[in-house]
Amino acid sequence: MSKYAVFVDLENCGAKVATLTNILEKVKMRGDILIGRVYGYTDRFSDLKEILLSNTFSVVPSIRYGIAQKNNADIQLVVDALDVAYTNPLIDSFCIVSGDSDYMPLVGRLKGMGKFVLGISRSEAASNIFINACNEFQFLESMSGRSVPAPTGRKQKSGNAGSDEMMDLTELNKLIVSVCEEQADAGEMYASELKGVVMRLRPDFNEKSYGCATFYKLLAKLQQKFGDIRVKNDNFNVMVSLTAHPDDVAEAVPQLNRDNWKEAFAAQLQAYKEGGFDRINPSILKADILTTYPEFNERAIGFKRFSDVMKQLERDGLLEVEMDEQKTMLVKLL
Repeated sequence: MSKYAVFVDLENCGAKVATLTNILEKVKMRGDILIGRVYGYTDRFSDLKEILLSNTFSVVPSIRYGIAQKNNADIQLVVDALDVAYTNPLIDSFCIVSGDSDYMPLVGRLKGMGKFVLGISRSEAASNIFINACNEFQFLESMSGRSVPAPTGRKQKSGNAGSDEMMDLTELNKLIVSVCEEQADAGEMYASELKGVVMRLRPDFNEKSYGCATFYKLLAKLQQKFGDIRVKNDNFNVMVSLTAHPDDVAEAVPQLNRDNWKEAFAAQLQAYKEGGFDRINPSILKADILTTYPEFNERAIGFKRFSDVMKQLERDGLLEVEMDEQKTMLVKLL
């Protein structure tokens, strides 16, 4: 199991509770967080206190002095990360929450020491140099349930709103599905491994709270009630995998055309705004549209390139097209 040290540039991640929660859960799905530090903390981030304390993060405050304030925080992060790398042999993995290209030498040194480096950043602030330097890189937008589901005529499954256990089971089922989507190797994972991840994400988890004597019985209960997972015994090993719902597979996915494409894009842009994002990289937007509408093609809605789609949305007042210092197109949400 990987042992992580996590270093968070609060200005880069947007410093929202939901965003930081998504970051921590993403790391916990990969291993244990032994060390956590955040940089640039001020009183305006006070709503983060509970999540920082509950995850035993230490805070490096932001001291405002001159124009070098941001550089001071960046340098402190680098110094602390190298100190951990050289003095704590338990740490084999690092998570750097920032997209600044200035961290590229740090990433190179960590990798040269045999450490795994996970980078996380908003798409608007992510440098291609930093992205390519990391062993793995994740955009914050991809970690926050960003995709808008395509409209269908099928009713969503719902539980008994008056039952506390049903609500708890629903949340647990969603958590297990998300873990399987992230972790499952070749489509399945060991139940013991799954329980370990759930325990890292929810330390108070106990199968007996759901009326089950064993984790296997709880998984069987979730399988019967929701049908999202499949549980089987394989040579005395309990394996868990995801199950595709027949009605989901059979449901025809609506396609984008000249009449409905703007509505779909507007809904996706609104989802980003609700997630706390001000700007995004157009590649993130296109990836999410393709997730919902796999057959999407610019020519089908009357454009040659995706950049032409962005320009049309700008004329319609849904966004503004900007260029960063590296001449990379960004989308400002309106």
